[in-house]
Amino acid sequence: MRFEALLTHARAWLPGRTTVDARERLRAVAGAGLGLLATALLCRWMAGPLGATVWLIAPLGASAVLVFAVPASPLAQPWSVIGGNTLSAVVGIAAVSWIPDPALAAAVAVAGAIGVMFSARCLHPPGGAAALLAVLTHTTHFSSALFPFFTNSLLLVLAGVAYNSLTGRRYPHVQVVRPPAADARFSQADIDAVLARYNQVLDISRDDLESLIQQTELESYKRRLGTLHCADIMSSVPISVEFGTPLQEAWALMHERHIKALPVTDRTRRVVGIVTQADFFRQLDLQHHDGIAGKLRDLIRATRSVMSDKPEVVGQIMTRQVRVASADRPVVDLVPLFSEGGHHHIPIIDGEKRLTGMITQSDFVRALYRAVGPA
Repeated sequence: MRFEALLTHARAWLPGRTTVDARERLRAVAGAGLGLLATALLCRWMAGPLGATVWLIAPLGASAVLVFAVPASPLAQPWSVIGGNTLSAVVGIAAVSWIPDPALAAAVAVAGAIGVMFSARCLHPPGGAAALLAVLTHTTHFSSALFPFFTNSLLLVLAGVAYNSLTGRRYPHVQVVRPPAADARFSQADIDAVLARYNQVLDISRDDLESLIQQTELESYKRRLGTLHCADIMSSVPISVEFGTPLQEAWALMHERHIKALPVTDRTRRVVGIVTQADFFRQLDLQHHDGIAGKLRDLIRATRSVMSDKPEVVGQIMTRQVRVASADRPVVDLVPLFSEGGHHHIPIIDGEKRLTGMITQSDFVRALYRAVGPA
């Protein structure tokens, strides 16, 4: 047990697997190179008229990693880069100006920079390096915060906006407020409550986190339902009637078996229609609700005479257009039929198109609950 704990602790020091492909890596590499090149050339040119000896700061390399490799990160957004580096530089300059001991000044500069970035909502990891750089280079002129710190950061952000937009990445990564879905299993308030309880800085925007949760949930549904086929959840011995089955017999069968629909087949068991309780009531005059039971009895009672002015057999009232599904069809394909198509019963056919089963909404919901419900 102790060895397993040590092994788990050792694994925590190893890097996790990356989830980006080679194309995305190349995009980030090229962006960082081009962005820094453009910033360096412009700032070197600007340093001449300004008489500045330092025209590029080391923390900008770390800023480039964020802007071009993780442009969706809250730590990589324009205000985080510009405000984080510039305000941190101001804190570092103040620390080195007021504290003689370099070690103490460095500690105060970095700690103060983090506090300022939190307050200004521009947390940016390279900002800590910017504050430390000001101390180590003994920078005492506050004008240095404008050049090179502010200018470097601004030009890098502009390069990031142009490059990320051209390569299909949203930058700045503005938070998108989506209207809550009617069938969502969690709300935005739920996410806010969990984030407040977690109480740590996450390197992912709130809307991206919500989108990832939703997509993960959907992928889980597909994976679980994707292994189910109609044959797995259907009633394998379906009750059916034929075209010439008397109405009274069909109604009695539905009443005795507590079912609301019967597939109608020919003599070879191929589906030619479906008869439901709604088909029976459609034959009645429902404008007047009085005496519905009597009207139904009159409808299903067999007429002894040769000629009849009312329906006598199932084939006269059945619905001829009926949706069927094959037994090997994935259950997930039936979702649109039940949720949007208005279907309540789906006859299932085998490879020879003969009736082999029946799936109702209850069967489908039961299977859905078993697949995606709580363990």
